[in-house]
Amino acid sequence: MKKIVYLFVGFVSLFLGLIGIFLPILPTTPFLLLSGVCFAKSSQRVERWLKGTSLYHFYVADYAETKTISKERKKKIIWQIYLLMGISIYLAPLWPIKISLLLLTLFINYYLFKIIPDK
Repeated sequence: MKKIVYLFVGFVSLFLGLIGIFLPILPTTPFLLLSGVCFAKSSQRVERWLKGTSLYHFYVADYAETKTISKERKKKIIWQIYLLMGISIYLAPLWPIKISLLLLTLFINYYLFKIIPDK
């Protein structure tokens, strides 16, 4: 039963990650990382399939295997975050939400550049 739950959660997070490619409000990479973890706990066959996809190699492989991200990739990520969070902050109706989004953006910036090592 546990394996079925992991498999289900893995496919749901994979689906959300796929949607995140086209809708920037959903983060693709975390959902694909979650899929990888769930598939590893449920089915080696499905895990191998996921790791063989170009989607996995483009979004996840570097970080999953080396726990690093190249500076160039980090710069692309942070500009996307700045753009989307800037729009969200601008459109947010309440000041507490605007401030929370700004603080979240600062935390993401810190985490991406200070915690995750460069490749």
